[in-house]
Amino acid sequence: MTTWITVCDTCKRDDWNAASGAPTDGEALAALVEAAAADTTLRTRRVSCLMGCAHGCNVAVQAQGKLNYTLGRFEATPEAAQGIVAYAAKHADSSNGQVPYREWPAAIKGHFVTRHPPLPDDQ
Repeated sequence: MTTWITVCDTCKRDDWNAASGAPTDGEALAALVEAAAADTTLRTRRVSCLMGCAHGCNVAVQAQGKLNYTLGRFEATPEAAQGIVAYAAKHADSSNGQVPYREWPAAIKGHFVTRHPPLPDDQ
């Protein structure tokens, strides 16, 4: 079963300046997450809005048949990206997507926004 890290690449923190020509904060975080996940079994993807603008930068950790989570309020730092990837790896290793709090990387504590139950089977 594949665990996905979905990163909103349009997220912009309050101090982002469009005139600077710099990538959005979401694009910068996405690049860091992609690099941190490169040698793992995790998959990454970028989307153009997770509709969590008040909580930017946002990511979702998802897998079929498991609890899924949206995390936000990240800065585009290597530490944040490594924490996101480390948490997603623990999510992947769990049977239902729930990771005990004591196992959460410090970089993701305080960043949870929503939890979604798994979709029901069609049958």
